[in-house]
Amino acid sequence: MLFGVGIVLLVLLELSSPGAVPGPCQCSTLRASLLRVNCSSQKLTEVPLVPVETEELHLQNNLMTRVPDRYFDTLQNLRMVSLSGNPFRCDCGIQYLRSWLRKNRALIPVMPTCASPDALVNKAIHELDNSDLSSCSPDHSCPGGVYNAILGFMLCTLIALLFWSLRLAKDLTYILRICEKHAGFEAESLKSRKPKHRRTVQRAADMMDELEQPLLNMEILPPITDVLRKKHNKIKEV
Repeated sequence: MLFGVGIVLLVLLELSSPGAVPGPCQCSTLRASLLRVNCSSQKLTEVPLVPVETEELHLQNNLMTRVPDRYFDTLQNLRMVSLSGNPFRCDCGIQYLRSWLRKNRALIPVMPTCASPDALVNKAIHELDNSDLSSCSPDHSCPGGVYNAILGFMLCTLIALLFWSLRLAKDLTYILRICEKHAGFEAESLKSRKPKHRRTVQRAADMMDELEQPLLNMEILPPITDVLRKKHNKIKEV
């Protein structure tokens, strides 16, 4: 019993692996390690998982309404993809396929068209514009848009921090220069200035010298007194 369950699980795992191809699809070798996978007209409602070595992928004339996001990103060897004849619904879920078709037109022999809604019937998917999908978020039409936005924000933040650091360093340098100049000026002032108490003592000494000097020259005093006595007789001898 357990052996039988193990076999079933192995089969399911094999079918669900990325390299597995549904039974109705046919694989044929084009060149060494490159494959042609033909899943056309198999009434498939979902895009099958195919080997990463697939070079030609035929999915036309099925019942698929959408292609999952990033489905073609791992199929780097693709040279031709046929998607025509599927009833694709052109709503928000079609934006990845629209973007991929626009970038890889050379790989598509016949461009797939919309089967719904009614306003977009028979319109080529790669020709859909933003007005046709106006109710959708722009992130769907730009794979990796959120990652790019976050990366851009982080880069801008890093640049802003760098400029802020440079400006802070410049301001600090300017302040240090001002402090150095101020300190040097104070040192020179201290050297050139004399202490206050010395200036006070010197001034007091000068004043004493002035007081000790006579107000008049005593040698010319006798002639002056003789003249005044003779003319005015106002000065009496003592």
